[in-house]
Amino acid sequence: MKPLWKAPPPRFLLPKKNVHIWRAVLDLPGQNVAALKRSLSEDEMIKADRFRFERDRNRFISTRGILRLILAGYLCVEPGYIRFCYEKDGKPRLQNLSGRANITFNLSHSEGLALYVFSRGIEAGIDLERIRHFPEMEEIVEQFFSEKERAVFGALPVCEKKEKFFQWWTRKEALMKAMGKGLSYPLGRIDFLPTNGKLFESFKMSKSEKEQTKWLLWDLIPAEEFAGAVVMEEGKWNVQYWQWSDELSVQFAEKLKEAQDKIKK
Repeated sequence: MKPLWKAPPPRFLLPKKNVHIWRAVLDLPGQNVAALKRSLSEDEMIKADRFRFERDRNRFISTRGILRLILAGYLCVEPGYIRFCYEKDGKPRLQNLSGRANITFNLSHSEGLALYVFSRGIEAGIDLERIRHFPEMEEIVEQFFSEKERAVFGALPVCEKKEKFFQWWTRKEALMKAMGKGLSYPLGRIDFLPTNGKLFESFKMSKSEKEQTKWLLWDLIPAEEFAGAVVMEEGKWNVQYWQWSDELSVQFAEKLKEAQDKIKK
């Protein structure tokens, strides 16, 4: 699926049945990165400073700073007020906003691109990978793909293997993120074979699994040479696709100040 990424409306909310997926370019001008860094928490700044290369450091700052600005826009709080906690396998949650909003989110980034998914009370996972030469591809297939997947993958023409690998791998990663699981989970139990042209694929974990949630999966083409996937609890959701831009930083700041002024009154 190649979505149409739109600029969000001047005022936007996140109703209960809505799912917002954001795309953001991470390679920003230096002054923009510096502004985003000011919204980070102390522990995030420490993590940023650990990156050896400036490009990787700036991409980390952009990824986390944009996340904070989007959440701040939904919640009408200062970006620096937002705190995260992490589940056992690393899934992030909002920590200190109980009673204010039941927003769940997930994010993924690859090189200079990031994807975010936001909803209210819905478990969701999103993953993104740049399609590239990957020497360990066959090894990963043997270790993490199901028997059926390995058979189908092995029969593919060499020219198709790279794209198909990243398509299936992002599906697996998105499912693990939605479930709050890590790569220690036996991924070989899950078949993500071709969906026969379906835009959305509904599936349920095997009967032997404790997790009996029914999931909805769809592939994303976020940009040329990238693969992406979204997995979320099954339901009738209104999915909207937004494009982050530098101008939104200013708009978010203005809307946030306006909302906070109303709260004070």
